[in-house]
Amino acid sequence: MEKGAEPVRDIVMKRLELAIESIILASRWLLVVFYLGLALALAVYAASFAKKLYEFVTKVLVLEDTDTILKMLGLIDAALVASLVVMVIISGYENFVSRFDEHEGEVHWLGTIDVGSLKIKVASTIVAISSIHLLQVFLNNTGYTSQQLMWLTLMHLAFVISALMLAWIDRITALGKGKKGADQPHL
Repeated sequence: MEKGAEPVRDIVMKRLELAIESIILASRWLLVVFYLGLALALAVYAASFAKKLYEFVTKVLVLEDTDTILKMLGLIDAALVASLVVMVIISGYENFVSRFDEHEGEVHWLGTIDVGSLKIKVASTIVAISSIHLLQVFLNNTGYTSQQLMWLTLMHLAFVISALMLAWIDRITALGKGKKGADQPHL
């Protein structure tokens, strides 16, 4: 092999490596399609919420107490789902695509939710949604068999345990990071 061929090959390989890394980093912008899709789905869900709200308002005077509570729980459930979608859109964009520049003063938590915190918030919201759904089922339990009630309760408990495990793992990770930082020599 010629003496000058090796440095040329190294330069070519380094340029190829940089090109591949640039393509991989640029691929994060493909996530924008998903976040815009979620925003569109949220708009459709808002229309569905408006319909439920209209039906509730027009029938509120003739509904029994239990039915009123069930309808309100349905609206709360929808609000939690919508909040979850917004949280995923904003946090996902902020963590994986790009930081928001001009809007940080408008949304106080912008930039403070990392991936671990997002997982815990999502899990907590899912537990809240599941709790509301289970409450709706219990208030309307005549439409369910004992076995269905048992399975719905077990599924809810699985969500609760999952959320607790995620929080526990996040806590252990945070403690590990704190200990690692404390072990580092101060310059």
